[in-house]
Amino acid sequence: MTTADRLNVIPLGEAMFSQRAIRRFRTDPIPADVMQDIMEAAIRAPNGGNNQQWHFIVVQEEETRRKLGDLYHEAWWAKRADAGIMGPQDIPPGRNSMRSAMRLANEIGNAPVMVLVCATSKGAQAAGSVIPAAQNMLLAARAFGIGGTIATLHAVVEERVHELFGIPDTAQVVYCMPFGYPRGNFGPVTRLPLNEVCSYDRWGAPPD
Repeated sequence: MTTADRLNVIPLGEAMFSQRAIRRFRTDPIPADVMQDIMEAAIRAPNGGNNQQWHFIVVQEEETRRKLGDLYHEAWWAKRADAGIMGPQDIPPGRNSMRSAMRLANEIGNAPVMVLVCATSKGAQAAGSVIPAAQNMLLAARAFGIGGTIATLHAVVEERVHELFGIPDTAQVVYCMPFGYPRGNFGPVTRLPLNEVCSYDRWGAPPD
């Protein structure tokens, strides 16, 4: 059975329409063959010019995950400080998604796997070219009942992350993605109605 066959365990539509950001994980390990399939899906993603200017670091070793988790926690609060949020008390009422993200910052090192999605060169164009690979990983993970989310780091930790993983200076970390079996459920996501975010032929023109 091929990776493609194993990913057909649930229909694509179900995967796409029930794929929410998962930020709470059980500690159960992800089997090596399942993680291999997820990464095989990642490298099948479209990318600019088929140059495949990506590199993925699958972080499984417990101590290394803890170190990366500490760096992610520092990075998350550095980004909040850039917005004038210095602590939990500054998070506005009703910002549940931010509080969920804060919990992830506290717990991300406990996720059984973290993946650094890197571009092998610097700049926005190189970074943009790896984005489809991240979505492929999330969809492949969903097929196996595994959740994840897209997360980013901050310049304040960049040098130390490069040093921890031996990442060349010519490369950049685009995403830091935790993966694991969810504490909670997949399910429908809340989105604005399509006619509020989609136009036909010109901005603001509804479909016939």
